[in-house]
Amino acid sequence: MGFTITEKILRDHCEENNPSAGDFVLARIDKCLANDITAPISIKVFNEIVKGTGKGVFDKSKIVLTPDHFAPNKDVASAEQCKMLREFAHEHQIEHYFEQGRVGIEHCLIPEQGLVSPGDVFIGADSHTCTYGALGAFSTGVGSTDLGVAMVLGKCWFKIPESIKFVYTGKLGEYVSGKDLILYTIGEIGVDGATYKAMEFTGEVIDNLSVSGRLTMCNMAVEAGGKNGIIAPDGKTAEYLDWAYTHQKPYFSDKDAEYIDIIEFECSNLEPQVALPHLPENSKPISEVDAMKVEIDQSVIGSCTNGRLEDLRVAAKIFKNQKVNSNVRCIVIPGTPKIYLDALKEGLLEIFIDAGAIVSTPTCGPCLGGFMGILAAGEKAVSTTNRNFVGRMGHVESEVYLAGPAIAAASAIKGYITSPDYI
Repeated sequence: MGFTITEKILRDHCEENNPSAGDFVLARIDKCLANDITAPISIKVFNEIVKGTGKGVFDKSKIVLTPDHFAPNKDVASAEQCKMLREFAHEHQIEHYFEQGRVGIEHCLIPEQGLVSPGDVFIGADSHTCTYGALGAFSTGVGSTDLGVAMVLGKCWFKIPESIKFVYTGKLGEYVSGKDLILYTIGEIGVDGATYKAMEFTGEVIDNLSVSGRLTMCNMAVEAGGKNGIIAPDGKTAEYLDWAYTHQKPYFSDKDAEYIDIIEFECSNLEPQVALPHLPENSKPISEVDAMKVEIDQSVIGSCTNGRLEDLRVAAKIFKNQKVNSNVRCIVIPGTPKIYLDALKEGLLEIFIDAGAIVSTPTCGPCLGGFMGILAAGEKAVSTTNRNFVGRMGHVESEVYLAGPAIAAASAIKGYITSPDYI
């Protein structure tokens, strides 16, 4: 019996004899990540372990620190959090510490900076670290305590997950994106449908999907309970990373690999999707949601899920020569300084501002109810973010509807959740 891509990567990063899905392994990690919310806890754990030993970090080139959640600092507490990262990074000469002005939303920034490669084991004290599976890595979120230990040892314990193979066939229609594929998938299997499983995305639709769309899909694997999402590397991966297969060993699932389940979706008639409150599994086709005429107070376009240049281009195409509805606040958040600058050069930011939208510095801000777009009681938002739990973006009596950038832009113009086809 062969092995899946996830099994192969973890097998090659551990010293255990011939492990497979279900076995516990102590795996060597290639990179580890923490942000301004999770790193302070990890740093405290790290300091407790090394106190009095004279030990430092396992490798200053393999730790990534990103003050991106409450940055630029929104208050004294967040300033103290970021200060802790800054001082730790300087003390230990962390090579990949991104100060404000260089930092972006972590899961947009790290692939852009080439800090993850096919075949890597990448852990992060953030649940959406699963994003990097889109580049053929085993990438997953861990607790801050595990991250603190990993910064000392360069290793982390895993149970090798069983894999579910998702096969997407057909041809996607206009405005149907990776966001719609993953919302539809979660709607079909539920938020616990892949609990501690590797979600392996395959098929002709994935082959034809952009790397940006793949990153979006893997980003939300955790919303189905997945341990990781993963897509085998190909020519698009190599082009995106400016990477040659000779640099590092790529992994692919064997034809006779064992899967706990194989789920197929024919996508030719798939509509853009909207996930209604208060779970990502509450996805419905836009035709049904449009008929509901859900009036919104806010539209958010950005985040680690949909803050890439491709997403901004889609939104700008819809906003061009249009105006944000007078009853709607629209916030556009480019994922990184480079994305911001590229959008500026292409004239996208001018389109957003002319339409009446706000353009923010890169930040996670509103996605987690941090700042830059908090909802009041009774308010409703359509958002390109990844979670719509109760109180996720503000007051517990607010509502968040998840969608792709096309729907978020069209809805900002109309004032209610609607299809871009109706603009």
